[in-house]
Amino acid sequence: MSSSHVLVLNCGSSSLKFAIIDIESGAEVLCGLAECLAEQHPLIKYKYDGAKQTITLNEGDAHQIAIARLVELVKHLGLDEQLIAVGHRVVHGGEHFTHSVLIDDNVLQAIKQTSTLAPLHNPANLLGIEAAKTAFSTLPQVAVFDTAFHQTMKPQAFLYALPYSLYKNHGIRRYGFHGTSHYYVSTQAHQILGLDKNNSRIVSAHLGNGCSVTAIKNGQSVDTSMGLTPLEGLMMGTRSGDIDPGIFAFLVNQLKYSPTQVDLLLNKQSGLLGISELSNDCRTIEEAATNGHEQAKLALDIFCYRLAKQIAAFAVPLAGLDALIFTGGIGENSDVIRSNVVSQLEFLGLQLDNNKNLAARFGQQGVITSSNSPCAIVIPTNEEWVIATDSAAIAKEQ
Repeated sequence: MSSSHVLVLNCGSSSLKFAIIDIESGAEVLCGLAECLAEQHPLIKYKYDGAKQTITLNEGDAHQIAIARLVELVKHLGLDEQLIAVGHRVVHGGEHFTHSVLIDDNVLQAIKQTSTLAPLHNPANLLGIEAAKTAFSTLPQVAVFDTAFHQTMKPQAFLYALPYSLYKNHGIRRYGFHGTSHYYVSTQAHQILGLDKNNSRIVSAHLGNGCSVTAIKNGQSVDTSMGLTPLEGLMMGTRSGDIDPGIFAFLVNQLKYSPTQVDLLLNKQSGLLGISELSNDCRTIEEAATNGHEQAKLALDIFCYRLAKQIAAFAVPLAGLDALIFTGGIGENSDVIRSNVVSQLEFLGLQLDNNKNLAARFGQQGVITSSNSPCAIVIPTNEEWVIATDSAAIAKEQ
């Protein structure tokens, strides 16, 4: 049997998502999640050969312990001899990285430097990298950046109207995120719809607990809704998205919030959760709205209105629209939100096909508009596949 497996690691502040992917077949050989790390009741949940299993960790066990247990599991299952690389999702690459790279000391230093732009994400990503380097010392380690796909944006799209010195001296600009997802689904859209990559206008909407929209012209990102951090842009599960920056000063000066409290409010207590006062889970909110819960209805209305407005705005840099992609947990499963958004975009020529929209749920790919309409399509994202294929290609060059 030839070696063709890549271990993909996505290390968060208190979790570790992992998968072993067979590059030749595209199959997920092993997948799972270590959660509640460094907290009470940490555990690893994984799926192998169709069966779901759980490994209990000791209270307070951290990423290094979780990866060590993952290594034990991989060896126990006999999968270690098939590994050719370890691929790491890194949230923020700043302006250092425009593509995936082999991790060396210079790359590690650049990721550390960029941690000031992503203090909640990059340090956790570095924990995963360091632990994996120790556990898989003979394997190439590859970094795949959420921000890399958006490095094709021009200054008119990525600069804020702030003193230029803040960009020049501190790197304050729009970077964008979910780039791996936007890249994957737009590539799929070109293939599925037969679009010419050198002459195409696509808007990709990645909708989950975090949400972003990207304008993709001729295969390249030309604008995106997230900014310096993943807080900017759309209304999300718990994030506010765009607000008047003056609210920060009002909260601090008038309501005596601390900066930490403001950060918590905007990132963890706002969005769908903040408006509905029920949940950040779209399924829960849709069910409540159906049952007459007024704040749940309002949360969905705001979410859909802001999403439709952002999609329409991105018709400007694209000078038109060939395809609109819905992806991510909400984008792939919520026919309610897709219907609401497409109905607000009828002036762009979009016409929803209700039966197709209902059919495109639960992992099902499909066009959801009528045949005489610009295309709106649901494409399940697969960021792990992009990380795995990039890592395999770089490993084979070594």
